[in-house]
Amino acid sequence: MDSEIHSLYSEQDIEQMRLADEARMNGQSRVSEIKNYARLAGIKRIGIANCIAVEKEAVRLKEMLEQDFEVYSIDCKCGKISQSEMLGIDKKGISCNPAGQAAYLSAKGSQLNISMGLCLGHDMVFSSKSQAPVTTLLVKDRQFKHHPIEALRPELAGE
Repeated sequence: MDSEIHSLYSEQDIEQMRLADEARMNGQSRVSEIKNYARLAGIKRIGIANCIAVEKEAVRLKEMLEQDFEVYSIDCKCGKISQSEMLGIDKKGISCNPAGQAAYLSAKGSQLNISMGLCLGHDMVFSSKSQAPVTTLLVKDRQFKHHPIEALRPELAGE
C-alpha cells in the first residue's frame, strides 16, 4: 500500500474494511450484510440506538438479530431529560439523548452499534461517543419518509 494512503488507516480500519468486503452479499439486504459482517468479525453483542419514531422497526431489527447475537436497544428519549435542561433554552418536551444512548450500549458491552433514524446532529454525537464501531441502517428524513436519496432525484425534489 502507498505510504501516504497507509498513513490514513490504522490496522483496525483495514481489518474493518476487509471484513466488510468479505461480508458483502450482492442482492441481499443491509441487515443481512450487517449480520454477515458481525459473524465474520466474531461479534457477539450488538447495540441499536434508535429514534422513538422508528421504535416498531427497531424492535423488528432486534428480533431479527437476536437469532444470532445478544442485542441491546435504547431509544433516543432515554434519561427523560427536558429540552430546556439539555439545550439551555425555554422549550417544552423531552430531549433526545444520543450520548446517553452511547453510554448505555457501552455499559452493555456492545461490539457493534447500529444507528436507526437518529436526528441530524444527534447521529453525529452518538457516533462520536460510541465506544464500538457504528453503522447506519436508517437515517431520518422527514419529507421522504427516511429515504433521503429521494431529495437527489429531480422529479421528486421539485426541480
